[in-house]
Amino acid sequence: MNQSFSLMDALAVADLQTYLSRAARVEEGSVRLIAGSGVLAVYTAILYPRGLLDTTPTVLGLRTFAIGNDAEFDAVVPIRSLLDRVARVRESAEAAAAEAQAESGAAPDGPIEIRLPLEVSTVTWAGISPPRGGWHKVGETDPGRLRTMARDGIAEVAEAVPTGTGEQLVQRVRAEVWGREIEGLEYVPAGAGFAAESLGFLGDDEPVTIHETGTWTRLTTRRGHTLVRRASWSLRR
Repeated sequence: MNQSFSLMDALAVADLQTYLSRAARVEEGSVRLIAGSGVLAVYTAILYPRGLLDTTPTVLGLRTFAIGNDAEFDAVVPIRSLLDRVARVRESAEAAAAEAQAESGAAPDGPIEIRLPLEVSTVTWAGISPPRGGWHKVGETDPGRLRTMARDGIAEVAEAVPTGTGEQLVQRVRAEVWGREIEGLEYVPAGAGFAAESLGFLGDDEPVTIHETGTWTRLTTRRGHTLVRRASWSLRR
């Protein structure tokens, strides 16, 4: 397996750092990286059940990046370890660019390599693989609607869960709040709005398109994708 990947330029490195930083503020766990055919898919878990009786929906974030065609791997790594590496690489690239600019008046341009941290193997959500094809558009929604659901939900969770509350109660409240279906958007829980807002996927005017395949629903903007896995019994007939 490849132990590294190369992003196209410093802008892509900064973009990846921003995405991972946003994800880590919500769920400081792991990130799944799938590379192949010149594309790196970066999956982050925003919500997922922690046990058999936990009804929290599985909601993942996805960003894709162009990479060198030779990289091919499927790895789950600690998000903080990857963030540290991305930050160091970005700092080095910016320093090199500043030095080159001062000496020759032209900043260097080209791929920037990032090495993978050591993998982890105990991440339950990473065993769930959203499909790459077969999606069909079923509608769209306004980003403001999702943003409002996210902010209202955050306020409700904060009010219902005082500081120092046990983890089990916190999970129960989160499952109830983020598992509620958004009115008028079938199979789209409030947690999807929370994920899209938290990861910076929502713009001001760009509509959010909604797609489905199998047991999955996808909310897409040009900034990224929010993936929701629904219970098999909720499939459309």
